[in-house]
Amino acid sequence: MPVMRLLALLAIAAALLAGGADAATTAGSSTDSVTVGGTGTATAVPDVAEFAFTVQTKGATAAATLGRNSTDTRAVISAVEATGVPAADIQTAQVSLDPVTSSDGTSITGFTATDTISVTKVAIAKAGTVIDAAVSAGATGVSGPSLTVSSQDDLYAQALKAAVAQAKTKAQALAEAAGRTLGPVTTIVEGGNAVPLPFASGAKANSTPIEPGTQEIQATVTVTYALS
Repeated sequence: MPVMRLLALLAIAAALLAGGADAATTAGSSTDSVTVGGTGTATAVPDVAEFAFTVQTKGATAAATLGRNSTDTRAVISAVEATGVPAADIQTAQVSLDPVTSSDGTSITGFTATDTISVTKVAIAKAGTVIDAAVSAGATGVSGPSLTVSSQDDLYAQALKAAVAQAKTKAQALAEAAGRTLGPVTTIVEGGNAVPLPFASGAKANSTPIEPGTQEIQATVTVTYALS
C-alpha cells in the first residue's frame, strides 16, 4: 500500500475516534443541579359538618314495625329540613328489618326496624340545632360529626405554595454553602396530601355544642434546581 494512502487512512481513523470521544463526552455530561424536598401546611376552621341519624323501632310484626319506623323516619327528615337543610343533602343510608328471637333461639318474638339517614353540608353554626331537631323528632341514634373545610382545593393550593417556598429556601442554603448560584427550577414532583384529625378549640352553640376546632392540610414536593 502506498505510503500516502496509508497516511490518509490513519488520519481518517484518528478523526473518527476523536468525534466518537466528543460525542460520548456530550452524551455523558449533565447540568449541575440540587434536589430538595419541601413540606407546607395550611390551616383553616372547618365550616361544614356531616351526621348520620338512626331511627329504630321494635314491634310484634314485621309489617307494623317497618311501617311505624318509616313514619318516624319521615318525621326526622321533615324536622331536619325545617332547620334549613335542603333535601339534596339528606340521603337514606340504610334500611333494615331483623327478627328478634327468644333466648333459646327457637322462636321469633318480634322485629326490629332500623333506618339510617345521612345529612351532609350542614353549616357548623347550625349543626347543634340540626341534632336537637332530629332527636326531638324521633331519632334514636346520632353519629358524627365529621367536620371538613368546604374549600379543600384552595387550602391545598396554599399548602403547595408553602412547600415550594420551603424547598427553595433549602436549595438556596445548599447552593450558598457550596459556593454556587441557584438557577431556575428544572423539575417539580408533587407528593401526597394529608388531612389530620380536627383539633378542638372552638366555640359552643346554645343547642348541642359542636366545636369546629381547626383542620390542617399538608402538601409535599420535591424540587430540582439548576446550579451555576
